[in-house]
Amino acid sequence: MSPTAFRSIHTHGFARVAGATPRGTVGDPARNAEITVEIAERAHDEDVDLVVFPELNLSSYAVDDLHLQGGIHHAVADAIATVVAASTALHPVLLVGAPVAAGSTLYNCALAIHRGRILGVVPKSFLPNYREYYEKRWFTPGAGVVGGEITVAGQTVPFGTDLLFAATDVPEFVLGMEICEDFWAATPPSTRAALAGAVVLANLSASNVTIGKARDRALLCASQSLRTLSAYVFSASGPGESTTEVAWDGQSLIHEGGKLLAASARFDDSEQLVVADVDLGGLRSERMRTPTFADAAVAAGRPDTTVRRIAFELGRSEADTGLRRTVERFPFVPSDRQALDEDCYEAFNIQVDGLIRRLTATGSRTLVIGVSGGIDSTHALIVAAKAMDRLDRPRTDIIGVTMPGFATSEGTKSNAWRLMRALGITAEEIDIRPAAEQMLADLDHPYARGERGREVYDTTFENVQAGLRTDYLFRLANHRGGFVLGTGDLSEMALGWCTYGVGDQMSHYAVNTGVPKTLIQYLIRWAVTTDQYDGPTDEVLVDILDTEISPELVPAEEGEEIQSTEDAIGPYELHDFFLHHIARRGRAPSTVAFLAWHAWRDAAAGDWPADFPDDARRAHDPATIRRWLEVFLQRFFGFSQFKRSAMPNGPKVSGAGALSPRGDWRAPSDGTAAPFLAELAANVPADFS
Repeated sequence: MSPTAFRSIHTHGFARVAGATPRGTVGDPARNAEITVEIAERAHDEDVDLVVFPELNLSSYAVDDLHLQGGIHHAVADAIATVVAASTALHPVLLVGAPVAAGSTLYNCALAIHRGRILGVVPKSFLPNYREYYEKRWFTPGAGVVGGEITVAGQTVPFGTDLLFAATDVPEFVLGMEICEDFWAATPPSTRAALAGAVVLANLSASNVTIGKARDRALLCASQSLRTLSAYVFSASGPGESTTEVAWDGQSLIHEGGKLLAASARFDDSEQLVVADVDLGGLRSERMRTPTFADAAVAAGRPDTTVRRIAFELGRSEADTGLRRTVERFPFVPSDRQALDEDCYEAFNIQVDGLIRRLTATGSRTLVIGVSGGIDSTHALIVAAKAMDRLDRPRTDIIGVTMPGFATSEGTKSNAWRLMRALGITAEEIDIRPAAEQMLADLDHPYARGERGREVYDTTFENVQAGLRTDYLFRLANHRGGFVLGTGDLSEMALGWCTYGVGDQMSHYAVNTGVPKTLIQYLIRWAVTTDQYDGPTDEVLVDILDTEISPELVPAEEGEEIQSTEDAIGPYELHDFFLHHIARRGRAPSTVAFLAWHAWRDAAAGDWPADFPDDARRAHDPATIRRWLEVFLQRFFGFSQFKRSAMPNGPKVSGAGALSPRGDWRAPSDGTAAPFLAELAANVPADFS
């Protein structure tokens, strides 16, 4: 049994939507109605909330002048009544297409049907009348038709292009409809619907197929969902339509915020139902944090004040219906190899370009960097080397310093030296232990009195070392006419896992500050696979990638493992997941737990790239997710903002966000994690009962 808090998609602002591809007929409304009901029943069994059928699916689209025949009109009316009657026992909202007469005028319409009720009828705004299309021969454009009513299947219902449909029990579920040509127009009705509050946009389309048209449809769906910050469900006619003059491929698409969630198989003779869960809560949050969206609504004349909202009760589920979408384990690291390579190329060059500009602006003779042999300082160093190459400056202008302390291992120290030599920079070593011992003695610390053990290796013991390293780097930069290049990453800043002030939190320029820990290792791998450096450099880079993440500040006792960062604060893959969904998406902690559980509940299978580490494939149980999410909330909201409020300059790298107080993230340094921990506790019980 799933934990209670992880069950219902509606609880967390999701809705299950589907695009239907029926096997239609050439003008048999009765049979088309039967097929529509069969697909609707299938959608009901799959807990679908919304099913979008193709344009004129009840009458068939390509029947030409038969649209003007009274016999067809009567058959269509009966077909609508059949679907309405069947819907009484079904959960989904059904969007079906049919010709509907209003007096002596015939419209190409989309009907919203739910639980035996026709919620409303929306006419097609723009009728194509070019090349193979002759819709104005049969239909009247719906543009400008507002505020009306129409009687269909014995029900008098709202009629017009000014209709939205809003679920009273799922506040995020607000639906707007358009039909085929509408979204090919320069001013799609769905844009106005979105500005009026629609979060789900549906397109009932016929859309015959020609070479390249499927790409155009996908482009329009993706761009409209991205521009309007919406979920866009598109359904085009498939098998069974007349092929007298044209052909049909049955393309159904579901996009969310520009991303494809699901697509049908094209040219498939079977009836298809393409299903995906759309994140309406996330879309609503994105609109809130994008003032341009609200500004556009004002510029459009506040369409929310002129539309009619048709309220209905969707029937919110509290049952465990699963989650029909892929939740990326690594929001900052695409699982698609091509996308990952493109992201790494951009991220690396953003960092290099930022550093080039800073070097040019300061006129510094040298660049000083502490090299520990870990992945953060390694990546910062290879960025620095590339910056010097592009400036046609010798790499010897980079002064790399390894600074062994009380817990520095031979492995990391050796890798630091190997890397510096392979890159051909100026390499130096400063042993900080004598200075650290003197400072500990001045502080009358137990370590200076000869005491040893875990209780002695406290925060003071660790920060004396971290502080001295940064102090040496700054004074060395003063001495050699340079500036200090920071190595700390975005994940460490989120968690406050850095020493404030004269410590690794501070530098003159923090080149990694916009890069999360989970991405840095892939940036290094990308540098290797794309031959950014020579063979000896690549060899040491690969060795460094296999090194345990550790601050190396606490000596290991006899038989103990070295100090592990992730043992202390939790797995970085989870923390980066939390960071994305909380700082970038603004989701409630319980929803973040819900998403994390679906992302990490099972050991990953599938075609993962060979260089993805084993950690990418492991599973996390609900208790583990809740434990580390609580740690994240405490650290992110509770006591680390003061470090971010004083963080040095550094380039924003990921579109998923940054934490600079001068950029993406502004928060009080004396804030509290209390409301976030309370929300988690209230909705994700500790015992997961």
